[in-house]
Amino acid sequence: MSSKPTQFLRFTILCLGGFIFSVPMLWMLSTSLKPIDQTMSLPPTWLPTAAHVEVFGRLVQVGASDIPEDTADDQPVSVAYAYQWHLDLPDVAEPVPVRVLEDPMTDQLDTSIRVIANYHWQAMINGRSTSVRLYDPDTAVPDQGTIDVLVPLRDGTFRRETIPVADLGRVYDRTDEQVDAAISQEQEMTVSITKLRRHIIDWDEREFLAHPLTAEITVPAGSIAYSIHFRWRNYLEAIKEMAYFPQYLFNSLLLCFLTVTGTVISCSLVAYGFSRIEWPGRDKVFFIVLATMMIPFPVVMVPLYGLFRELGWIGTLHPLWVPFWFATPFNIFLLRQFFRTIPRELSEAATIDGCGHIRIFLQVILPLATPAVAVVALFQFLATWNDFLGPLIYLTEQEDFTLALGLQSFQSRQGGTPWHYLMAASTMVVLPVIVLFFLAQRTFIEGISMTGMKG
Repeated sequence: MSSKPTQFLRFTILCLGGFIFSVPMLWMLSTSLKPIDQTMSLPPTWLPTAAHVEVFGRLVQVGASDIPEDTADDQPVSVAYAYQWHLDLPDVAEPVPVRVLEDPMTDQLDTSIRVIANYHWQAMINGRSTSVRLYDPDTAVPDQGTIDVLVPLRDGTFRRETIPVADLGRVYDRTDEQVDAAISQEQEMTVSITKLRRHIIDWDEREFLAHPLTAEITVPAGSIAYSIHFRWRNYLEAIKEMAYFPQYLFNSLLLCFLTVTGTVISCSLVAYGFSRIEWPGRDKVFFIVLATMMIPFPVVMVPLYGLFRELGWIGTLHPLWVPFWFATPFNIFLLRQFFRTIPRELSEAATIDGCGHIRIFLQVILPLATPAVAVVALFQFLATWNDFLGPLIYLTEQEDFTLALGLQSFQSRQGGTPWHYLMAASTMVVLPVIVLFFLAQRTFIEGISMTGMKG
């Protein structure tokens, strides 16, 4: 029996190793909750923070990531704040954010300046409020009667509809996403500066509100209040940025279901044949099957690609799941080793009772091999979920991408790499695997310890 100091040292080493291996995961989680200006700041910080300053009579979240930590409290520093120009419009309940084309900071109150507001059309179609485009945008909307509109469809095309004018309304865009949408239109107006209001917004809101502007103000360093502030909105924005995220998720889940099902069925049947049925040359064939594990995938990558191209499967999900219905050597080995630990007397008793191999396999072996089958299913799920090379080779359309490939596509498409959104998307991709492991942890460890992988 180990002494207490030895146990303590072993426990300490395990905890230290666990912490070291979890550092990348913790950093990913931390970065996913930061604003963009804190993701690459030096020195790096673990926790996302927000800086607040009393500005214009109210506490405002400001940008203060460049201020050194050793700055004296009475030293003046420059912080950035964000704001919008709002315009009061008749028949619109709330002020509309606008983009000013001239400097509104003038003392002449009788001055008029040009501003631009973005808007889109909203129509009631089949009882649902739907964003639409006018079929003829150059024609003024009549006061009554009907009008033709274009309804955007999910495949990127438009459907023409004729609707009553009374069901059509103009909605002013208030977010950056609405302004950048294809159906957004600009309305240029010349207005009196007395109708403009400057609205101070939180520093983080400048990333998604319409027409934000920034400015700097000098304040004493000691007046800046820092607090821990998690940006959970990053996850929602990451899903929006990855426009096909639901489709990526569906493709990954579909592939996991097909590959896990195929692997469990085919490998368990083959393993039963190698472990419970006596036939000439069985062990030699088994070693040949095992030997195929030594052939690296890059060696067979080109021949497989040629084969799948001849079958017309390139650009489809078929190459990513059909091969798994023909068994894989590692999982065959894993299940065979487990099947060999099940006493043969059980099979012999079932044979005396009149059972054939199929019935013995289904009603005797498989129920006893649940831990090993769960390990095989979990291994295959992890392999399919994290597979990047296969989808990269065989898939060509965005709609067919898996989460792993969609994540790489998201990084490439963004160019400037918004690390906070990328880490949020990465967390969402990794999280199901972690949850699955903890849920199946007991079965997984039991299955590993009872197969030929132990020791």
